[in-house]
Amino acid sequence: MVLVRLLVTGASGYVGSRLVCSLLTAGHEVVVSSRNVDRLTDFDWFDAVTAVSMDVDDPESVTTALAAAGPLDAIYYLVHGIGQSGFADADRNAAANLASGARDADVTRIVYLGGFVPDNEDLSDHLRSRADVGEALRLPDGPELVWLRAAVILGAGSTSFEIIRYVGDRLAVIPEPSWTRNPMDPISIRDVLHYLTAACEPGLPAGDYDIAGPDACRYHSVLVAYLDTIRMPKVRVWVPFIGTRLAGKVAGLLVPIPSALTEELITSLDHPMCANEHRIRELVPAPAGGLTPMRDAVAASVASPAPRSVCALVDPHHLASTDPAWAGGDWPRVRRRIGGVFGSAGRLGRALLPV
Repeated sequence: MVLVRLLVTGASGYVGSRLVCSLLTAGHEVVVSSRNVDRLTDFDWFDAVTAVSMDVDDPESVTTALAAAGPLDAIYYLVHGIGQSGFADADRNAAANLASGARDADVTRIVYLGGFVPDNEDLSDHLRSRADVGEALRLPDGPELVWLRAAVILGAGSTSFEIIRYVGDRLAVIPEPSWTRNPMDPISIRDVLHYLTAACEPGLPAGDYDIAGPDACRYHSVLVAYLDTIRMPKVRVWVPFIGTRLAGKVAGLLVPIPSALTEELITSLDHPMCANEHRIRELVPAPAGGLTPMRDAVAASVASPAPRSVCALVDPHHLASTDPAWAGGDWPRVRRRIGGVFGSAGRLGRALLPV
């Protein structure tokens, strides 16, 4: 392994916060960026990294931040504004700013985690935006690009997984529209981190790679696996006429996740999300024990204990204390709220509440 100096943008996010831990464990030198560096002090890796202030919407801020970061071998681009007004244009422009700044700073490589992009003109704003960001990062005279493309990421705290969790928990009867039977290749957060950590290595040539777990699934398969794991069978009703846009609006009202984010993600489920190739498996050896089966990833996510600091997680599928407040399901949220309000008294309350 070649040890390098890396910048992680989006380090406060679900994937980014865990990736910092993975890179530090591998021995790399890590720089992190945020509009507000003070927000990063909540993470247990803060004292082990160099933090710089950067607003990717502002080209001057990008230039200043990269100068402050010092020489960099690669930049991880994990920034997105999905769910915010006008996010598609903003994300494309932000990616272009970062790519230009990285070129001027002589950065060798950009690593981007995006989604599968179906070969279809009728794409949601979310799917089209992820493709536009990838293209904006690819400058003819800029850094080489490693673009990793994934579907649903499985892990407690992952937005996609949390939507599935809350739908399973809160609906007495599970509707199954026709699009829930579209094929989809999920991937566990453990395997995402494995591939991202390898992506800074020169042994992985620049290019676009699909990353996926070992299972060929359908959208409803993850929800069924979740219900099996929590031992809560529910009636499932075939309702082929419900579209993704309507389902997204209803789910946005049902779950505690920001409604605009929920709606945009569910609207994107109108297309199959399958890996078209598996070249990366020939170039990057599988993690110890092999790639994580979907049901194992769901079970590990459900088995998450009380949230810990992110680098202290026994399993990356578990919930971190820095993950969004809406993550973790209803009972864990109640237990955390009790603990926050009542302090030591909350420990008794948490002990009395069901797991």
